[in-house]
Amino acid sequence: MYGQLLPVLVLLVLGALGPWGQESGPGGPLEEPPEQVPEEDGILVLSQHTLGLALREHPALLVEFYAPWCGHCKALAPEYSKAAALLAAESAKARLAKVEGPAEPELTEEFAVTEYPTLKFFQDGNRAHPEEYTGPQEAEGIAEWLRRRVGSSATRLEDEEGAQALIDAQDVVVIGFFQDLQDEDVATFLALARDALDMTFGLTDRLKLFQKFGLTKDTIVLFKKFDEGRADFPVDQELGLDQGDLSQFLLVHSMHLVTEFNSQTSPKIFAAKILNHLLLFINQTLSSHRELLVLFVVVDVAAGNDHVLQYFGLKAKEAPTLRFINMETTKKFSPEAGEPFTAASVTTFCHAVLSGKIQPYRLSQEVPPDWDQRPVKTLVGKNFEQVAFDETKNVFVKFYAPWCTHCKEMAPTWQTLAEKYKDHKDIIIAELDATANELAFVVHGFPTLKYFPAGPGRKVIEYKSSRDLESFSRFLDSGGELPAEEPPEEPAAPLSKTPANSTMEPKEEL
Repeated sequence: MYGQLLPVLVLLVLGALGPWGQESGPGGPLEEPPEQVPEEDGILVLSQHTLGLALREHPALLVEFYAPWCGHCKALAPEYSKAAALLAAESAKARLAKVEGPAEPELTEEFAVTEYPTLKFFQDGNRAHPEEYTGPQEAEGIAEWLRRRVGSSATRLEDEEGAQALIDAQDVVVIGFFQDLQDEDVATFLALARDALDMTFGLTDRLKLFQKFGLTKDTIVLFKKFDEGRADFPVDQELGLDQGDLSQFLLVHSMHLVTEFNSQTSPKIFAAKILNHLLLFINQTLSSHRELLVLFVVVDVAAGNDHVLQYFGLKAKEAPTLRFINMETTKKFSPEAGEPFTAASVTTFCHAVLSGKIQPYRLSQEVPPDWDQRPVKTLVGKNFEQVAFDETKNVFVKFYAPWCTHCKEMAPTWQTLAEKYKDHKDIIIAELDATANELAFVVHGFPTLKYFPAGPGRKVIEYKSSRDLESFSRFLDSGGELPAEEPPEEPAAPLSKTPANSTMEPKEEL
């Protein structure tokens, strides 16, 4: 009997597998891998089934992992499409692609995608080790980032005519003069050039070019159409070329001596790691103010820089004025009121700050007349010390920022707490706007809660427990300590265990 059934079973199995042993489904055999990758606005649309094909067809592939609900992805989309069009117009080898992350969990897991958008660069079909994209978010920057990976990141210069043409073409041009282009220092130079997209790079080993620019040994020269016009970075003959040192050199010397603060220049200002900044606040709509453009960083008070004014405790009507800041200590310095603006007075002011002859100032709002008339007392820089370190009072202070969502959410609870303890003569519930008032200590996050207990010694206790009325009350009633809670009893046998859902958060914008 079994012998009679065997041929039938074999036929059934073969029929189920279909031609060549392929498994059949309700609609017949599985679909063959697609012969072409679909496109959308010049961008390849990839899935788990088409990524391998795209990697085989395109030796340079930038892939964006996105989510339909991600606001940052939506903002990037038009720039990404423009970059694809730019590269297509010049017949570049690089292509752009995208993957809808939530719909392709296998790919997001394979490439460790944890946030959107995430961009990865695949070269020569290498699927195992893609390069993380950390370049600009606008079209020309994306295209240039790719150009410097599929081609040379620096132009090879053979003669004086070519070198001068390159120097004349851009405001900032960096040329590496190397006696041996096979030296490892050249590789370091080219690696830096791949990511320094705001500069144009060239390199040469021609003796006549060494002589034209007065060089006798390997040197990186930054040519610029402003200020002193040129800055040299000699290569250490023993230690070789350090990429970090060269990067810092190029960043600092590519900046104008007078740099106007705006959204384009601010990243370079802060990345330059120059500790001491002198800021001149002026109104560029006034001709008398424009004549004061003499030194360092210029902040135009008529150009939407209110956040900078607030940081220094200034109002637009106070311009023109100067402020000096040390970026490491955040200490701020101001010249004498009424000091005239001349090259000599500015120089004197800077020397006085650096030599310690001028004391820093701290921001403080004026003490409101009714600061202590409501349940939540209002503290500012000028009355903080007197109130917080009153030896007869226990003072609980909320340090907040007006724009902080968490601070706003906690405000009703803080108000209720103050009302609860308003009749306790030895307890004060207070708040201080830490963005407008500076203290001896730095507040790093918002809201920050600190408790200043009564008694000598200027003690400070930072509150880090639950932010609800009951926890606050127990903290105050115990004199600044939260009593230990007994751990909740665990159920003997949980009925079910549901894994927590995980969501990917969009990347923060810089």
